[in-house]
Amino acid sequence: MIRRALLALGLLVALAAPAAAQERPKWAIVIHGGAGVIERANMDAKTEAAYRAGLATALAEGQRVLERGGSAMDAVEATIKVLEDDPLFNAGRGAVFTAEGRNELDAAIMDGATLRAGSVAGVTRTRHPISLARTVMEKSPHVMLIGDGADQFAKQAGLEQVDPAYFFTERRWEQLEKALNAARLPIPTRPINAPSAAKSLTWGPQPDDHRFGTVGVVALDANGDIAAGTSTGGMTAKRWNRVGDAPIIGAGTYADNRSCAVSATGSGEYFIRLTVARTICALVQYKGMSLQAAADEVVQKQLVDIRGDGGIIALTADGQLVWSFNTPGMYRAQAAAGRPTVISIYKDEP
Repeated sequence: MIRRALLALGLLVALAAPAAAQERPKWAIVIHGGAGVIERANMDAKTEAAYRAGLATALAEGQRVLERGGSAMDAVEATIKVLEDDPLFNAGRGAVFTAEGRNELDAAIMDGATLRAGSVAGVTRTRHPISLARTVMEKSPHVMLIGDGADQFAKQAGLEQVDPAYFFTERRWEQLEKALNAARLPIPTRPINAPSAAKSLTWGPQPDDHRFGTVGVVALDANGDIAAGTSTGGMTAKRWNRVGDAPIIGAGTYADNRSCAVSATGSGEYFIRLTVARTICALVQYKGMSLQAAADEVVQKQLVDIRGDGGIIALTADGQLVWSFNTPGMYRAQAAAGRPTVISIYKDEP
């Protein structure tokens, strides 16, 4: 009986022993391309393949930077620049239009090692708003610049400037017309220098993702530092120079080596009210929650309680990589040294 009891005790000890922690990867990156009503029924095979390819291309760029020893900040900026140039996503070229028929772009970036941050809002001529956000951080005494002043600062800093028509895509213009018609608001004149409808880039059936379109990246580098960045065109038919959560440090973007890095996408007003990004990191830092538990607490409970829609991506300096969203889908992908790459769109995917 003693032997049997010892065997049972041994079994109990084995069952109670915690599983070995997964070793921290040398580098890691997680990206998103927006959350919303994204379902298989809403996309044809060609369009779905294009989204997956766009995510894969951006992920590969960030991975390339990290594998060569680049910083988390470098990886975040480089990856988001790829997404800003991809007309499928609501950032940079392909951004949604305001009710006045303008593309007003927002972006933010934060360094988890130093807590330095930069952000911009209402940019209309700077090709890569994420690079402008980083330049604000590194070459100005400020954290946030907006509107014409932000574009003027970009030009002075030597960042590439473009005609506003560069950001135009027919798909987003059609979304604007649909939204304005539903709101019984006038349709603005087609932007100067915009391509004719016949020559514009178009796609097949599209998901209803325009309300939540944003791109974001969080990264971990070989030095153990983390960073976060977010870029967006905002909401279709937004008025009065509305700004969402993406460029607001602590709401849509946050990074701190002591807790986590977060980039959010969703109904910005709700993310601002809950300071979603910072709250998730605070739960990790001060309550000792796992990153997944902290993300789910905010996205699946607190946001839902106030009827906020959207999601987040996040990682920690010890290599936890997570996402959480309360919408039918979110364009997302992740890669890490020694771990399999994941590219997903729908709710029922890993």
